[in-house]
Amino acid sequence: MLGPVLGKAEGMNGDYDQMRSDNKPPTPQDSTKPVSWQDHYVVITGPTASGKSALALAIAEMADGVVINADSMQLYGDLHLVTARPDAGDEARVPHRLYGVLDGSERASVGMWLGLAATQMAAARSAGKLPIITGGTGMYINGGLAGIAPIPDVPADIHAECVNRHHAVGGAAFRAELARLDPPLAARLFDGDSQRLVRAMGVVLATGRPLSGWQQEPHKGQLPGVPLCLAVMPPREILYERINKRFDWMLDHGALDEVAALTKRHLDPALPVMKALGVRELSAYLAGDLTLDRAIELAKRDSRRYAKRQMTWIRNNFNPNLMVNEKLSESLCEKIFSHLINLG
Repeated sequence: MLGPVLGKAEGMNGDYDQMRSDNKPPTPQDSTKPVSWQDHYVVITGPTASGKSALALAIAEMADGVVINADSMQLYGDLHLVTARPDAGDEARVPHRLYGVLDGSERASVGMWLGLAATQMAAARSAGKLPIITGGTGMYINGGLAGIAPIPDVPADIHAECVNRHHAVGGAAFRAELARLDPPLAARLFDGDSQRLVRAMGVVLATGRPLSGWQQEPHKGQLPGVPLCLAVMPPREILYERINKRFDWMLDHGALDEVAALTKRHLDPALPVMKALGVRELSAYLAGDLTLDRAIELAKRDSRRYAKRQMTWIRNNFNPNLMVNEKLSESLCEKIFSHLINLG
């Protein structure tokens, strides 16, 4: 495991802070092998609350790196606490990029993120620093490593039509309609996956070609360089405990105020920022539709379910150079650094 609770519950980097006070991890300058980060980068993924940010911070301090966000919710400036973005102390220790850079009224996409990430990677390399891609959004991670198919954008009016249709008929009926137009993709989705269902329907209506067909086109836009891929996968019972404690910490430090400010903007509920973990439940409490205890219970449950889906995705779709399930330590940092300088 990566320490007792590598999340906001008991401090993001408690174990690592103790370690570096006595024995700072090896840096590129300590190595006998000259290191250039021009052709290398690190990818760190894992379920929510697994300790990705703490590991990214440790590697960035060890190897003079820049942490680049690959979490779709942490792109938005409206929710700092609720999305568990790095705090001011972390950002003061090493450069962090693509955190809070979008307004909640915007709709991010994999293609948008790839462009932003590529720009930040180029800037990091120009400064002689190691790019460290960190986040739990599988579509971003996969797009960075393998690129994406050149799928046309869906016009706003068609997207709105699909959203309204989904609201009118519900997930199951909407998915059945999609199955008549794009059977392979509908078979891969579930009724509650409203964002992907609407996206798939919009593509086929806008282009006349199913999304599953577009996805067979050659992929482009993968991030340049040789990646070192790390998966942070604590034991499930420890992860679930972290999720519960972190949500309690968020509430103690102002999560309700964040959500209240967001709801006052009266944004389209179909926007991604409105689907951040905890927003729906805390909004319901603020509206008087749930007790606070019930809202907390549901938010923690949904966060655990999301983490379970993330772990399934990682096991089935991510091929890490190193699976991290041990305590964050100097020996772990040395192991990671050794992998880095031997990437070739």
